[in-house]
Amino acid sequence: MTRPNFDKIKNWLKSLSFRTGVTVGIICIFCYGFSFAQMLLPISVTAKSILWTIFFGLAKATQYTAIIILGKTGIDRLKELRKSSPRC
Repeated sequence: MTRPNFDKIKNWLKSLSFRTGVTVGIICIFCYGFSFAQMLLPISVTAKSILWTIFFGLAKATQYTAIIILGKTGIDRLKELRKSSPRC
């Protein structure tokens, strides 16, 4: 892919809603969880390595995608939501 194509994709991701960014962020959390939880499975080390690589890669991809979708204002909104939520 060339630079203009990356810019098109980046601009399209930025045009998505805040709710979509939060959803992608939640998917990221699940991918991180799966990438490490698979180590508890009774399978070979090779299979565990492959699963870890896949899920960790997906987690990183969704993490950066969520950051692009949310942008600075979305990150600030998430921080405000976190501050205003009641603590247990």
